[in-house]
Amino acid sequence: MTERGSLRDLVYETLRRRIVEVELQPGERLVERDLAAELEVSRIPLREALRLLAAEGLVVLVPHRGALVAPFGPADVRDLFDVRESLESLAARLAAERHDEAGLARLRARLERAREATAVADRAAIAEANAGFHADIVALADNPLLAGIMGPLEARTHWLFRLTAGRDPGRQCAEHEEMFAAIAAKDGDRAAALAHAHVTSGRATSMELAARWSRPEVDPAQVASRRRRRTKTPPDA
Repeated sequence: MTERGSLRDLVYETLRRRIVEVELQPGERLVERDLAAELEVSRIPLREALRLLAAEGLVVLVPHRGALVAPFGPADVRDLFDVRESLESLAARLAAERHDEAGLARLRARLERAREATAVADRAAIAEANAGFHADIVALADNPLLAGIMGPLEARTHWLFRLTAGRDPGRQCAEHEEMFAAIAAKDGDRAAALAHAHVTSGRATSMELAARWSRPEVDPAQVASRRRRRTKTPPDA
């Protein structure tokens, strides 16, 4: 890997983490000059990283104006749920039919981390474990095409879990345990039904929370033309 490629990947991972963990908030302007100075890189790898983040739907690029964290408002959350309801049901069905013991052990370990995080009310760890649980199911499905489709959604799903950390973590953990049991029993129909119900159960609460954290009628061009104003308090989740 070239030095420029290495810098691009480092910047990409850093900004991706900050967005997903809501250090950079939905609709917030990303000032290239400030970020380049903070990360001690030139604008070339920074711009390449921003393009990768835009491809994942985490950043909006405005030609000749700049960039901002994607607003991720109620309509975006709705669209994500529409896709997840179908694809995660398929992933759960295939995981039940195709998993091996090693993969099932990884899923069990992920579930245990979620239980531990839930027990101590560690919101960040809960969000990470829950997102990882869903990603592990996709891996168990052993379908490269499905994984390729779901891959770009992984960051947005993790972002959603972080922004909606106020949802009942005990219920989410219980639903994951039911899904795990169905997958372990190789019951594809039940695993798919539980996955669909699990995703659907979070829609209404997530939409309500999205209305709180989102900035109404964000105009990307207008935001990108302003100086960035950082706020330290994360959105109400």
